[in-house]
Amino acid sequence: MITGGAGFIGSHVVRLFVTRYPHYRIINADALTYAGNLANLKDIEQHPNYQFEKVNILDAKAIEGLFTKWHITDIIHLAAESHVDRSISSPMDFVYTNVVGTVNLLNVAKQHWLHDGGNHLFYHVSTDEVFGALGETGFFSETTPYHPNSPYSASKAASDHFVRAYAETYGLNTIISNCSNNYGPYHFPEKLIPLFIHNIIERKSLPVYGDGLYTRDWLYVKDHALAIDILFHQGKINETYTVGGFNEWKNIDLVKLLCKLMDEKLQRVPGESEQLITYIKDRPGHDRRYAIDASKINRELGWKPTVTFEEGLNETIDWYLNNGEWLQQVTSGAYQQYYETMYTKNKQY
Repeated sequence: MITGGAGFIGSHVVRLFVTRYPHYRIINADALTYAGNLANLKDIEQHPNYQFEKVNILDAKAIEGLFTKWHITDIIHLAAESHVDRSISSPMDFVYTNVVGTVNLLNVAKQHWLHDGGNHLFYHVSTDEVFGALGETGFFSETTPYHPNSPYSASKAASDHFVRAYAETYGLNTIISNCSNNYGPYHFPEKLIPLFIHNIIERKSLPVYGDGLYTRDWLYVKDHALAIDILFHQGKINETYTVGGFNEWKNIDLVKLLCKLMDEKLQRVPGESEQLITYIKDRPGHDRRYAIDASKINRELGWKPTVTFEEGLNETIDWYLNNGEWLQQVTSGAYQQYYETMYTKNKQY
């Protein structure tokens, strides 16, 4: 069972597993909240080894029903509320989904797996944001102490701790991975890269927080899916792995590169899109820099990014330009109201 399989990262993982492992039955369990979209999986929805189940991980009885119905042998847990801004506005949503929802899954897995003699795995996909912020130097690794600075990262840190606790206390087989920022096709346009691609297309302002010098490590989503595949099949039980792109960018530099590439692809005057950049009030508790040391997964399992940032960014832009109908559907209606709330210049928290 892959939870959150209709979301951004989840849909890429579902697609990879359905096509690469035809002898697996893949159950995609997703609540189809705002960022979950079955259109992300239209190309594989008819595969005989794929099954979608609309379920919210807050509903423990529904999760129990899926385990009984499908005899779930393993879980890759991606379902989560994941947007920092939303967590600042509505922290309880993150407590419920990311903490309570994860514990619901752990409880049902424990009940079904611990005494059946099987070799089961609960693989929990998390974020580098649980580690807090870095200075100008250094990297996050598997031994970095947790220091979450937003309700989102605190909720993911709590879920990581519960997964680890269930391994120690009950003997559940677990793996945790903490990944850096992902980008690529099917990304809901609340995050920086798809948001700015959409806004450049529409000639809307490009809202940059603070001074724009916040630094992130970016990983192409298909490389993350490959890392999840390798960790699921070959990772050491009850270990943690940090996954990253070895690819740091300051936000403003990334935005300017995106503007340049978009001007070229849209055949606009060079520099036209860069004029859309608008600096807005900074986010509370905004972590200055993230960077991942992914040497453990490389050393032990041979994983490393296969797509350069230039290749991945070009492929991402082209995907959005060629999938205007998908973009229009996910940015209509409620998204417009959300956008006005989240990215007005004088936003109040």
